[in-house]
Amino acid sequence: MGCREAFLSTIFCFLLLFCLGCKCIASELQATQTAVLKVDASPQLARQIPDTLFGIFFEEINHAGAGGIWAELVSNRGFEAGGPHTPSNIDPWSIIGDDSSIFVATDRTSCFSRNTVALRMEVLCDNCPAGGVGIYNPGFWGMNIEDGKTYNLVMYVKSPETVELTVCLTSSDGLQNLASTTIPVSDASNWTKLEQKLVAKGTNRTSRLQITANKKGVVWFDQVSLMPSDTYKGHGFRTELISMMLDLKPRFLRFPGGCFVEGEWLRNAFRWRESIGPWEERPGHFGDVWHYWTDDGLGYYEFLQLSEDLGAAPIWVFNNGISHNDEVDTAAIAPFVKDVLDSLEFARGSADSTWGSVRAAMGHPEPFPVKYVAIGNEDCGKKFYRGNYLKFYNAIREAYPDIQMISNCDASSRPLDHPADLYDFHVYTDSKTLFSMKNTFDRSSRNGPKAFVSEYAVWRSDAGRGSLLASLAEAAFLTGLEKNSDVVQMASYAPLFVNNNDQTWNPDAIVFNSWQQYGTPSYWMQTLFRESSGAMIHPITITSSYSGSLAASAITWQDSENSYLRVKIINFGSDAVSLTISATGLQARVNAVGSTATVLTSSNVMDENSFSNPNKVVPVKSQLSDAAEQMQVTLAPHSFSSFDLALAQSKLVAEM
Repeated sequence: MGCREAFLSTIFCFLLLFCLGCKCIASELQATQTAVLKVDASPQLARQIPDTLFGIFFEEINHAGAGGIWAELVSNRGFEAGGPHTPSNIDPWSIIGDDSSIFVATDRTSCFSRNTVALRMEVLCDNCPAGGVGIYNPGFWGMNIEDGKTYNLVMYVKSPETVELTVCLTSSDGLQNLASTTIPVSDASNWTKLEQKLVAKGTNRTSRLQITANKKGVVWFDQVSLMPSDTYKGHGFRTELISMMLDLKPRFLRFPGGCFVEGEWLRNAFRWRESIGPWEERPGHFGDVWHYWTDDGLGYYEFLQLSEDLGAAPIWVFNNGISHNDEVDTAAIAPFVKDVLDSLEFARGSADSTWGSVRAAMGHPEPFPVKYVAIGNEDCGKKFYRGNYLKFYNAIREAYPDIQMISNCDASSRPLDHPADLYDFHVYTDSKTLFSMKNTFDRSSRNGPKAFVSEYAVWRSDAGRGSLLASLAEAAFLTGLEKNSDVVQMASYAPLFVNNNDQTWNPDAIVFNSWQQYGTPSYWMQTLFRESSGAMIHPITITSSYSGSLAASAITWQDSENSYLRVKIINFGSDAVSLTISATGLQARVNAVGSTATVLTSSNVMDENSFSNPNKVVPVKSQLSDAAEQMQVTLAPHSFSSFDLALAQSKLVAEM
């Protein structure tokens, strides 16, 4: 290469590098977008959001109830999970000892007519091994036993001879003894209820309950229960999980499903009647959709009690004679209709009524205020749904004219062909699709039944086990529900809970095991909407070339002391945004003192929380010292920001 060519080559490289550098600088300059968000807070344009807009949906899925919020520590406590035919599988119960020292089998000798299976244990050894022989139960992937806590043991036993039983709480291998008591059973030829309190002298997160004997003899067991003494309000619920539900301030509780209500087959559907009364007498059932046994200690009564404890309106989802695989012809649906009417009398009837007296005997003489029922779950396309629906609708309307009835058929884009007060709308999809659905109800008719978005979530590929990305799309979708709350009455995320040992459905709002729990980003996202129910919604406009990546809403709300203008905005894109917020029409000035900014974001849009790092993606709150009617803020890429602007006392309080 000559000197001239070398010189030209050098110049070319310099120009190329210069151009690339300019491109990089331009790219950097473009990385921060600009936007203007205008809020018109004038009273004449404000509209009140329904008091019921945001609540929660509980389904018995992922061991959310059994081994979850229901604090019973014994799994298969009545030995019924193996079915009615004996001998049967006693899993997860196991035997301590070998064939030469003990023989254990189920038979049908229980004293309870609705759950006839009991366990017969025959001790064969005269000189039994140290510690004795017997049975043990590991609970749901290990029992969480904590030092100093009291556990209430209840079990039914019988024996034709005198037997001394040792009941212990031990580590999973039986080597660490956490609590122990000796119970003599003296010639109990009839079934006897035994009760003991066990106080733990140590902590073990994967403990077991074991019952042993050292002497030859026969003893029968049934309905072996172990409950911590510190359940929520003494109602049987795991306190720390209920606390997370309470933190969402739910306005309603939809229960008990979901597909759990339907069953793969009707014979395995949830039956309210078999889930009430004394817990010992409940037969339990196999939930064939989610593939596990529930003893139904968490039954219809307990769900009603939980609604009351949460201060949430109960929404009873009942089976309308349809499962995933079989249906009851409308001509034969009358017994199912009567069954539902009986369930409503149980909840709402006076203590003197047939079924209200059963509720009163369970400890709740005052009626439960059931004002919403859903007629089935996701059954709209089924052959007999409309015919069955009308039978239920007409019977309930006649008996309880104030009850609001929810159809399974979607009326968001076309009118229903049957009467309803509300209709179900379910959506599980990817994040981009759900983000784009924030305007779904803009086009819905303003007449007719209201929408109940009873199940929504980002699902599958970009959801992980609960990603930041999923929560941002869901937040955007919820701002659309706020905006359209004249036609959307209620909304709830699904599923609410997952036991880390049974991840049948992901993601979920709350993840737990026997002793830990954390919220996914989708859980924390919902905490920023908990003040929306009953608040005033205001019209907004966003002006930006980047507006396709933004979603926002504005409400005024108040706590016990102050009123606030809350502006929520989701930046779904990968660029930061310099945002100007301009609020007009306020009935009080903005007070920087007491104003805050809360931001949900992370360094990676696919970040998740975990037991090892439960607070990786959580809202971070800070003071907003420059809060004003017009102000500048910066939105981080892939973020959900909530700005609470404190308002001076004014007639705004009276408006709300």
